Amino acid sequence: MKHRGRHRRQRRGRALRGVLAGTALALTAAATIVSVSQAVSSDNPGPLKSVTSAAELKDFQLKEHLVAKASLDRLATSMGGTVGVSSVLEHTNRTMRNAAGCASTEAEALPVAPAATRAYCWDDADAASQRWLPQSVTTSGDADEDGHWGANRVILSGWTHNDAKPGEPEVSRGLARVAVIDANDLSRLTYRWVLLVVPTEDGSDYRKLSSSISGMVWYQDKLLVTASATDSDHRSLYVYDMNRIQRASVDSPAVGRVPGGWSAHGYGYVMPAVASYSLTGGACDPTADDLTPCFGSLSLDRSSTPDSLVASEWFPAGADQRSRLWRYSFSGAADRSGLLAANVLGRVNAVEAYSTKATGIQGVLSHRSAGEEKADWYVGHAPGAKDRHGTLWRLDSEGAKAARCGSDDESRRCWGEHAESLSYWEGTGEVWSLTERAADERSGWHGEAIPERVLYAVPLSSITGSLR
Repeated sequence: MKHRGRHRRQRRGRALRGVLAGTALALTAAATIVSVSQAVSSDNPGPLKSVTSAAELKDFQLKEHLVAKASLDRLATSMGGTVGVSSVLEHTNRTMRNAAGCASTEAEALPVAPAATRAYCWDDADAASQRWLPQSVTTSGDADEDGHWGANRVILSGWTHNDAKPGEPEVSRGLARVAVIDANDLSRLTYRWVLLVVPTEDGSDYRKLSSSISGMVWYQDKLLVTASATDSDHRSLYVYDMNRIQRASVDSPAVGRVPGGWSAHGYGYVMPAVASYSLTGGACDPTADDLTPCFGSLSLDRSSTPDSLVASEWFPAGADQRSRLWRYSFSGAADRSGLLAANVLGRVNAVEAYSTKATGIQGVLSHRSAGEEKADWYVGHAPGAKDRHGTLWRLDSEGAKAARCGSDDESRRCWGEHAESLSYWEGTGEVWSLTERAADERSGWHGEAIPERVLYAVPLSSITGSLR
């Protein structure tokens, strides 16, 4: 369950081409047993409307803020140096359950159609935790065209602390962590948590990120994540360097420097932000009906030239406002790997933007098929009601089509239950997503958790084949 305002929310190798093991097929088959009577229609959002005026496009303009290298180096030296992704993978300490080990409630959260061809469930403790919420996914297929980071295939999943859960201590509120998942062996995914933090200006300490990380993209050596409207520095995006992961030395609930060393709320690794972006028009306000966008979902589009970061904003399902979808180009400069294309003043302009009647957007993708002039936009719509499948829409200037699990207009609710961000692994043709919930039977956070969390992949070709 997200913390949402009336206006906008804060919020994604070759061996992977193999078919899913029989047990995983059994899981996706189980999901299709969900009654199609649940698949009631949602209003068709119609065509995208292009945003073309300079004044409207300026609403998306960002200002880049780089953390001084000297400050980052000071922090790294104080903590004993940096490690990379491979070091985290060598010390994974949790194992994901394959299809056969997933609970029935988890299987039922999968898309009805098109069916997932890969599906995994979390370690039992994380699957049932009401203190944490999975929000976003990105992969080494985003990071590098060959789908590898070094010698490894990796999936990253961003989770935020559930501040809506009663009785949570202040030290836990706003925490954000990333599961670094070893995907080299698809029959046995393992992972380890890394806490996201923000360094002080001089590099003498760090604080918690305080974000829902509803959007996340790993591009080259950088990880870009969404910030919260309440961010103390009024940032919209934070940037992390995947080569600057650092070890904590003290096991305590604190975050930052403590007597005897460095603490990361009990986690063994932290990543300090190396840059950030703020909106030049001022911080967004999720309770105000203004034009300043609050970032929701993010994803990478490798089909654009140059590669681009795409974003969406969130309104409650059925809201009157039009949601917006937009993109920024990544820089091609050798000394700016993974950063957005900025001008000499550090300004980053949106290169394209649209508005749509689609609401409740929990995931966004943009992809241009070979031979096509323009990209298609995909958005995942999540209903507010419990135990309801979402809708996956493909939007363009001509109209909207939905992935269907039936033959009539009452069959659009076919996507995952409360599915979150979307990430396209171009090398394998798969769209990855994940579902969020582990609420109690009343959709609250008081009673026994009902696990409904699953990480899954669906071929993009299956999605386009199911569109009507």
